[in-house]
Formats: sequence, C-alpha cells, structure tokens
Amino acid sequence: MQKNNPTVTRAWCFYDWANSVYSLVITSTIFPIYYSAVAEKPDGTSLVNFLGFSLESSVLYSYAVSASFLIIAALSPFLTAIADYSGRKKLFMQLFCYLGSVSCIGLYFFTRETFTMSVMLFVLASIGFSGSIVFYNAYLPEIATEDKYDHLSARGFAMGYIGSVLLLIFNLAMIQKPEWFAIAPDNKSLPPRIAFLTTGLWWFGFAQYTFYHLPGNIYRRNPQGSWILNGFTELKKVLNQVKELPVLKRFLVAYFFYNMGVQTVMYVATIFGIEILNLPSDALIITILIIQLVAIAGAYAFAALSKRFGNVRALILAVFIWVGICVGAYFISDKQEFYILAAVVGSVMGGIQSLSRSTYSKFIPATTVDHASYFSFYDVTEKVSIVLGTLAYGAIAQYTGNMRNSVLALGLFFVVGLLFLFFVRGKQVKGQGEHELRKQKV
Repeated sequence: MQKNNPTVTRAWCFYDWANSVYSLVITSTIFPIYYSAVAEKPDGTSLVNFLGFSLESSVLYSYAVSASFLIIAALSPFLTAIADYSGRKKLFMQLFCYLGSVSCIGLYFFTRETFTMSVMLFVLASIGFSGSIVFYNAYLPEIATEDKYDHLSARGFAMGYIGSVLLLIFNLAMIQKPEWFAIAPDNKSLPPRIAFLTTGLWWFGFAQYTFYHLPGNIYRRNPQGSWILNGFTELKKVLNQVKELPVLKRFLVAYFFYNMGVQTVMYVATIFGIEILNLPSDALIITILIIQLVAIAGAYAFAALSKRFGNVRALILAVFIWVGICVGAYFISDKQEFYILAAVVGSVMGGIQSLSRSTYSKFIPATTVDHASYFSFYDVTEKVSIVLGTLAYGAIAQYTGNMRNSVLALGLFFVVGLLFLFFVRGKQVKGQGEHELRKQKV
C-alpha cells in the first residue's frame, strides 16, 4: 500500500475524533461528577459497597481504572501477536471499539440502584477504549513515512480534542438547560445519562468512517494453521527483536514513569477538584474545556519543537513542565489557581501524548511488519503505568487521608522519567535485520 495516502491518513486521524469523546465525557468530566453524586449518601458520606467491600467512592473509582488497564495489559501482547500473524488488525480494533461504545451506551442506565453493574460497565468501556487504541496506534508506521509521524500524530490528537469538545458542549447545554431538550428541570439524572448514551453512539458511529477507509490486511498475510499458536510464536519473535534494541527499551522505561504521572492526572483531576478544592461542577467543566482547547495548540507546538530540536529534547521539556505542575497542584487552594494550572496542563498534555506515540514509531525497525506486536509493548508499558499510578494515587490518599500527598508522589514519577530520557537522548537506533546502525532525529 502506498504511504501518505490522504484518504487513509484522514480516516486514521478520524478515529481520534470518534473515540476521544470517551476520554473527555467518561474519563474527565461528566461521568466522574455524576459518579460522585450517585455515590454520595444523604448524610454527606461517600462510602460505597462494591461486591461485598466497603470503600470510599474515590478510592473505588481509582481501583476500577486500575483493574481495566491491568486486564488489557495482560491481553494486549497475545491479541496483537495474533492480529499481526492473521493480518486482522482492523478486526481486533473494531471488536474493542464496539465493546467500549456499547458499554458507554449501557451507562445510560446508571443509577444508585444499578451502581455495581454500572461500575462494571465503566471497566468494560475502559477496556474497549484502551484495547482499540493499541491497534489504532500500530497503523501509524504502516500508513505514513517517518517524516510525517510527528505531524500526523499531533493531527490525530487535535481532531480528538475538537470532536470531544463539540459533543461535551452539546451535553453541557442539555445538563444546564434541560428545558431546551424537553427534559423536566427536576430530572437531574437524565441529562448526564443521555451524555453517556451520546458518547457511545458518537464513538460507534464516527468510527465507521475509519473502518471503511482503513486497510485491513496491508501486508497480504495468508495465515495457515492455528492463529493462537502461531500468534504466540509471533510474539516470541518480536520479543527477541526488542531485546536487541537497547534504545527502544530505554525509551519504554522513561515512558513508563512519566506516563504514570500524565495518565493518573487525567483520570483523577476531576475527583481531586471535587474532594480537595470543593469546586462546583461548572468550574470543573470549564477547567476541562480549558485543557482541551489549549491541548490542540500544544500538540502542534510540540510537533514543531520536535522538528527543530528532536523528539527526545522536546519530551524532556514537556516532562520538566509536568514536574512543576505536580508541585503547583500540591499548593493550589482556589478556583483561579486551578484554572491557571489547567492551562499549563493543556499546553503539555496533547504534546507529550502525540510526541510519545510518534517517537516510539521512529524507534521501531523500518524492516518490521509486526507493528501491532511492537505497539503492544508500548501499550503494556502505558497500561501498567496507569495501573500502578492510579493504585499509588488511591492507596496514598487512603492511608494518608490527603490527596495532595498523592499528587506530590506523581511528581516523583515524572522526575524518574526525566532522568531516563537523558539516557535516550543522542543514542543510535539499531534497525532489526540490519547490521549497521542508523541514526534518527530523536
């Protein structure tokens, strides 16, 4: 297949438009606010019962995120290896997409009476989202040339931010002005639940454009024998290749630590605002909108920085800013400071995510055809870091009784990631199947 085909690259970016509504509506804004409201008892406490365990609702939320990513981290290497061997990468991407979007639709029924089932649907939606992303990311080195990675990755994230903001504004209008949508003002639970429904429908519907244009079996593979057994063989082959790529391994270690901080902040920022700063829901929504809008510019800005100074130097700058964000979050005390911090978060959030994806693509050997398997290592690193990050955040908050201590701990993760990035900077990358070293601008 010819790379840099405008129709294919546009369709690839469009999946960010489709699925990013999950990140914004479910992960960051309406769902955690609604979740906290449902979990709160009339006496103001938020102790909930889940499968026989009694936990603070914020701790359960953090553990639910951890569980979903632990599951996908365990499945991802084997499923991607099977996908590479069979040439069915798009099929696996579709299956996870449908699992996630249908689970979001199911959250329409989230009430106090269906609390346990709804938490389980939240976990399934998270599995569907993160599971589809690994196959989606793996397409990047297959549909574009290396010089396009940074810009295309940034373009995908930017489209995701724009699309998700549009749906969020629609949902916010329904929540703030329910009478515009023929909803009784005293029916407070219906607008948020419709938001979950529209998120699932948006994700499912717009993904069809991506699936229609994205090629299915780029390398024309014709699998023979058991997909599962040969998938394990494929995974072992790629694992042996990764062992011969020391710079890629160094980058994954750095990514593991700084991503632990980035993703945990994204998942718990709203809960932090509710529990620590006692911010009203409208203030939290404004904060998230600030982050999303600033992140669009941030993604392109860091793509430009990477072009001028190299990917790793640009990432070092981003991680350094994140350290400052964590220190600032520890001391913030009012709404205005929260807004300022949100603007800083937005400036680096899109940049560090898009640049991490494109940087890893550059470290993958140019001769490989097992991109999904390679990206499974990236995905497992990401998911395990989220598991440990959210677990650490929840555990520190539970045992110290103060989420500020958890935020400060995240700053340490960024510092460790920053140190490992310095070991990546200026190194050479050995291409698998080649005997010479090839330099890359990273």
